[in-house]
Parts: sequence; C-alpha cells; structure tokens
Amino acid sequence: MLAIFLKTLPFFLVIGTGWLAGRTRFFPAEATGWLTKFVFYFALSAMLFRFAATLDVASLFDPAFVLAYLSGSAALWALGFAVARWRRQPLVAAAMEAHTAMTGNTGFLGVPMLVVLLGERAIGPVLMVLTIDMVVFSTLITLIVTAARQGRVRLSTLWPLLRGIVSNPMIVSMLAGLAWAGLHLPMPGPLDEFLALLGASATPGALFAIGASLAGRGAAERMGPAAWLSFAKLVLHPLAVGIAALAVFGVEPYAAGVMIAAAALPVAGNVYILAQYFGTAVQRVSAAILISTAASIATVPVVIHWITKG
Repeated sequence: MLAIFLKTLPFFLVIGTGWLAGRTRFFPAEATGWLTKFVFYFALSAMLFRFAATLDVASLFDPAFVLAYLSGSAALWALGFAVARWRRQPLVAAAMEAHTAMTGNTGFLGVPMLVVLLGERAIGPVLMVLTIDMVVFSTLITLIVTAARQGRVRLSTLWPLLRGIVSNPMIVSMLAGLAWAGLHLPMPGPLDEFLALLGASATPGALFAIGASLAGRGAAERMGPAAWLSFAKLVLHPLAVGIAALAVFGVEPYAAGVMIAAAALPVAGNVYILAQYFGTAVQRVSAAILISTAASIATVPVVIHWITKG
C-alpha cells in the first residue's frame, strides 16, 4: 500500500506545486488559461494520437466494457439526480449535480497517470472511458438543460453540440490515431519522436494546470452538497462501475480494473466550465472539484492498490 502511495505521490505533488504557484499569484489566472490551452490543444493531443496510433483497433471495442461503464455511470447519474431533486433542486441544477458525481478528470489526470501506474495496456480502456464521458454524458447534460429551459430540443441546438464534439482536440486526436492504426500506416521515426517529445509535456503540464486552476476555487460555500458529490465521485462511482463490470457483464479483470481506476478519479475541471456556461450550481461544482481532488490523494492509491493486488 505504501509503495502505491509513493508512486501516486509525485503526480499530486505536481498538482500541489501548481496550486502553490497559483495561490501566491506567481502563476496568475491568465497564465493558467494559456497553459491549459497548450496542454489541451497540443501536448495532450499529441499524447493521445501517439497512444491511439499504436492500438489494435479490432480488439479495442468491447461491448461488455462499454455496457458496464455506461450502466454503472448511468446508475450513479440517476442517484445523484434523485438526491438533488430530494433536496428540492431545480431540474437543471439536479442534472448538473448528477453530471458532477460521475465525470472524472480522465483527460488531464487519468491518461497520464493511469498509463504510468497500470501499464501501457491501460491505454485502450482509458481512451474508451474518456470517449464515453465526452460523447455520451456531455451530450446528455446539454440536451437536458436545453430541453428544461426551452421546453424542447431543436435541431438548431444539436448542430452546435455536434460541432463542439467534432472540434474537441482530444476526440479528433484519438480518432485520427485510431484511423492511423486501422490503416496500418507506418510511423516515421521523426514523427514518432516529435509526438513523444510534445506528448511528454502533457503529464507535468496538465497536472500543474490542474493545481493552478484549483488555487482560485473556494470550498467554504455549499460544503454539504460538494462533500456529497465528492464522496459519490470518489467512492460510489468506482463501486458502481466495478459491480457492473465484474458482477454483471463479466468484463476481463484487467480492463475492469482500469475502468474502476478511471471512475475513482476526482471531478473533472470541464464540469465547472459547463456549470458556468449553463449558469447553474457553479459554487457546488467548483467546491466539489477542489474537495475531490484533495481527497483523491488518499483514495486513488487505495483503489490502485486494490486493483494491482487483484
């Protein structure tokens, strides 16, 4: 257990360094924005393309894996929604809380960390989780908010949504890499070295950006709901997908372990962007990101230890 904790500690120390730099304003919010953009559009995209280009496309898609993650995440989504409605939250706020409870930081934290901790075999399952989160559940929250506020979903609403998905650099880089792998194209040495060099900056850059972005968040307000959302994300989400994967759909143990580890990640930063965009539950989401990220220093090593020990 101590060995796993020591392996995950450097990742969280980089997050803490970013937080300290942002808290002391040595790294201002404007710099954090530009660093995030660099990681999002260049470093992480290079890493994802290089990872995807090496995969066996024929064996990547596992229906049992997809159904297990979808059903486990959907069950938690429904629980989060029900709890929010029980607290008499409006429909839009309840949907945002449900989205917060099951959307992990797979892109900026999961991809670089889980591949290092669980091995390169984790690449395929992690990318599958990332794709489901971005395509299925981000679309779901957008459709619910639009329907609640406009009374129905118009075709004019679907086009910006589709355009946003297609233009997302993480999705584009993954699809391009999978196409490269599917066509069995050779990877020229200079291109591979370029992608490796650029992609290597994704891990420290993403972790530092996470920490710096957390420096501007407060947890004083909405502590109760934020603590519940953090518990749901760090404990209930991996539990739900684990039951679905291992007890219901019989997912291969290693892939199931990667799925559970991805579900155990803290709340994703892009949920805050959605909350701001829709103008709902902003403080709760911000506090949940801060609390879940801080608590994951203790919870993620436990999950990784459990997975690696079988």
